[in-house]
Amino acid sequence: MRCTELERAVTARVVAGRLVVSMSAVIAACSGPDKAPGEAPGSSIGTAPSAATGNPPAPTAPAIVMTAPVLSPRKALPPPATKRNWAEVRRQAAERLVAANPDITYMGKVPDQLLAIPVLEIELNRDGSVRRIEILRQPRQAKDTLRIAVDSVQRAAPYGDVSHLPKPWKFVETFLFDDDRKFKPRTLD
Repeated sequence: MRCTELERAVTARVVAGRLVVSMSAVIAACSGPDKAPGEAPGSSIGTAPSAATGNPPAPTAPAIVMTAPVLSPRKALPPPATKRNWAEVRRQAAERLVAANPDITYMGKVPDQLLAIPVLEIELNRDGSVRRIEILRQPRQAKDTLRIAVDSVQRAAPYGDVSHLPKPWKFVETFLFDDDRKFKPRTLD
């Protein structure tokens, strides 16, 4: 890994760590103690000093919350066109994956060495919505790329009416992840 790539990766992880910490603080600040039924607002259970010791209860640490990467707001995709064959459906699906996930995709040349290559089989309902996603190849490293790929498939749905095509209504997509955890659908390579 080159120095600039390493620097970019470290910066991205630091930003992600700060995001998790700040989100945890926001959630902790917004959530208050649970109230018992009929309890007056402003009073809380377990905050009075202990009768035996006279000491206030120990403060609790805020819960750590894991969040997904911050993506730009989802753009409304145009309705998918009805395609004549599975090759056209696959091509349209790959284009929708890129359009629905602009922050985590790339369209340039695929690097010589890839970070991860998850392979998913996407089964559709007759209207093109996702029925099931099966993992055909799970990466040995950067296992988080698998979740990114699955979430990307869900964001890009629906894929168009497939009721006129022969069953099974399935297609396979390979996700080519670079070191920045951005992917390119193999269909578009």
